[in-house]
Amino acid sequence: MKHIARKRFGQHFLTDGAIIESIVSAIDPRPDDTMVEIGPGLAALTQPLVERLGRLNVIELDRDLAVRLRAHAQLNVIESDVLRVDFTQLAADLKAPKLRVVGNLPYNISSPILFHLLEHVAVVQDQHFMLQKEVIDRMVAKPSTSDYSRLSVMLQWRYDMQDVLFVPPESFDPPPRVDSAVVRMVPLAEPPQIDVKLMEDMVKVAFSQRRKLLRHTLGRWLEARNFAGHFDVQRRAEEVPVAQYVALVQSL
Repeated sequence: MKHIARKRFGQHFLTDGAIIESIVSAIDPRPDDTMVEIGPGLAALTQPLVERLGRLNVIELDRDLAVRLRAHAQLNVIESDVLRVDFTQLAADLKAPKLRVVGNLPYNISSPILFHLLEHVAVVQDQHFMLQKEVIDRMVAKPSTSDYSRLSVMLQWRYDMQDVLFVPPESFDPPPRVDSAVVRMVPLAEPPQIDVKLMEDMVKVAFSQRRKLLRHTLGRWLEARNFAGHFDVQRRAEEVPVAQYVALVQSL
């Protein structure tokens, strides 16, 4: 029986064989890898991955799809909302020092998923995700560009990221109304030591009115914290490189 894509789950199923092959090639799965796929759907990526891995862990929210997936003996099916999955505990349960995480993420909750995984980055070897092209442009954006944003800063301080593949709408059924792409995210081996919650609050304030100079937003936020150091607030949030945000939060 054909599965009808469910709008509430943001389902768009990948059907283009050449694109699937390119994604699997970019991921480069090895038999020793402990891999977790988020949102396997109709198993377009799942099948070629499990052929190379021998065993694959999948997280699927849709009950009907989870039932189908359980018919595959090589799949460990976790029926859950990905935002409720404790990846640190999952790595321990699977006796894996590091997880490789992949998936065609639901576009309506892609940012929350990325921030959720950031909390478990210590057990992640790498991540390969299909996302809206516009989101990936923001993730990898350089300072002083229109795409440089809160998302750029909050991910770049912790990951090395690359846009590895463009995916057009016609590669899916049903086709989304946007272009897609695949991003590779590799956690930095020696990340800066920071208070992540403080960094999150600070960057949110900085980008809250991106057209205004920082003295109107971050300047006031720093004053309220009796910040005595030097930080140039006569610029816009998008003009400040990631390293300077990191240095500022460390000085706080």
